[in-house]
Amino acid sequence: MSLTLYFMRHGETTYSLSGGYCGDLDADLTENGLKMAEAFAVAHQAIAWTAAYVSPMKRTIATAKPLCDAIGLEMQLRDGLKEIRYGEWEGLTQEYVQEHYATDYVRWLAEPAWNAPTGGETSVQIASRASSVVAEIEQKHKSGNVLVVSHKATIRIILCGLLGIELGRYRDRINTLAGSVSIVKFRDRGPLLEVLGDRSYMDEELRSLEGT
Repeated sequence: MSLTLYFMRHGETTYSLSGGYCGDLDADLTENGLKMAEAFAVAHQAIAWTAAYVSPMKRTIATAKPLCDAIGLEMQLRDGLKEIRYGEWEGLTQEYVQEHYATDYVRWLAEPAWNAPTGGETSVQIASRASSVVAEIEQKHKSGNVLVVSHKATIRIILCGLLGIELGRYRDRINTLAGSVSIVKFRDRGPLLEVLGDRSYMDEELRSLEGT
């Protein structure tokens, strides 16, 4: 039996709706975000879960909680799974940042691997801390199904690292909507992406919520 990681982005928040920058900000799930978490638990509780590794933010903990409560699985909280730190951009809109932090914004858009939001993190820094969590999981769990609940940028950067995609292209190559699940199976020849951004477990109303 191989190791399979289920990378789940947290459910909807007000920031995922508005597109405002939310990394260190500890936003709560919206009502629809909570419904996403409950729907995931109902659809996936029959899986034989080995462990759950979760970013220690309210939105990720609330997303993992219904499943963990249903099957009695303890969350393993890891700072390495936190979202990108946006620094001075936290809570601001893209339009405001584009106007007031124009130089940093253009650099970040062009090459986020090495350029950070003002006072924030680069893709390389995120990959470093997040990959250490993935390495820990691989070391502790040689097989089984492991849930990893994290954030939009962080999951995309992890997937880029696993699949050999340039870290600076994470926004251009991979998308993960709120509540979506991406599945990676670890085999002899390395990680295999089996599912990307799945939200089929949601009802039609929740799936229609695009968000960002």
